[in-house]
Amino acid sequence: MGKKLTAAIIGLKFGMAHLEGALRCGAEIAAICDSDPDALRFAGEKYGIPEEKRVSDYRQLLGRTDIEAATVAVPDQQHSLLTCELLRSGKHVLCEKPLALTREDIRDVIRAADETGRTCMVGQICRYTPAFEKAKQIIASGGIGEVYFAESEYAHDYMYLVDNWRADPKRHGVIGGGCHAVDLLRWLVGDPQEVFAYGAHKLLPQVPYDDATVAVLKFDENVIGKVFVSTGCKRDYTMRTLVYGTKGTLICDNTSPTMTLFVAGADGMAHEPQTIPVEVNNHNAVREFEVFADAIRSGKPVETDAREGAKTVAACLAIVESSVTGRAVRPDYVF
Repeated sequence: MGKKLTAAIIGLKFGMAHLEGALRCGAEIAAICDSDPDALRFAGEKYGIPEEKRVSDYRQLLGRTDIEAATVAVPDQQHSLLTCELLRSGKHVLCEKPLALTREDIRDVIRAADETGRTCMVGQICRYTPAFEKAKQIIASGGIGEVYFAESEYAHDYMYLVDNWRADPKRHGVIGGGCHAVDLLRWLVGDPQEVFAYGAHKLLPQVPYDDATVAVLKFDENVIGKVFVSTGCKRDYTMRTLVYGTKGTLICDNTSPTMTLFVAGADGMAHEPQTIPVEVNNHNAVREFEVFADAIRSGKPVETDAREGAKTVAACLAIVESSVTGRAVRPDYVF
């Protein structure tokens, strides 16, 4: 067995999943970091991390050569800064989604990853959700024929979650949360080549951006799609996703123990649907960290590297631009 990966976990609100994932993958926790002393103490006590490994400022970690990798789960506005500094200090980085909020910041991260040669992975967690992994397998195997339409939604009520960093206009709901649904469709179908979007703002007066957005997507090869983002919806959290193919249809989400598959019979009609059991693992941080650690140890590239994370943000930025201007927008995937 090889030497344990030594890791630092930065940001202990969202980063608790990273911490648990790293521990369950057998990583050695060299440090946990958060500016909130209560969060730092809670995580340390819960997972038995001694006080000497608890750090309040991530800059204390930059010069440490005993840390091979770091996970970044701080407010979105800080993703690019921390990721760039950690990469340039010689560390591999797993950064929470979205990679950044602006094209300038995205370019900075890509440049840092290229110059250092370190692994830079973006935490597009939906790619490790069991139902979505199964959907990917069925689509790739031709189980529903050729895809012609796909839709996904990010429905999450932010009513009691809005704070200063979430209210920042740069962190539009489509970029900060809806990037889940956009990335999922990119993974299942491909890159949208043109988008057109409308927005509404009725539920969250404390934020300056639309709290509901619907976008129509045009992909390559006669394929269309839709993304719906609602950060003020009055319902339980879901990422309900449908994929329509020439031979069948998939219906799934990230919180249900089953998914539904319709397949056309010899008469060309879909009759009784198949109910497929799936594990409910909405934030599969263990699998995510496994992929991260394996890439570091093997030197293999990660699927969701900086450029892949950048493409998802580019599609989100195009959706926001369209909703503001009322014009169709072609995402710019060149960085």
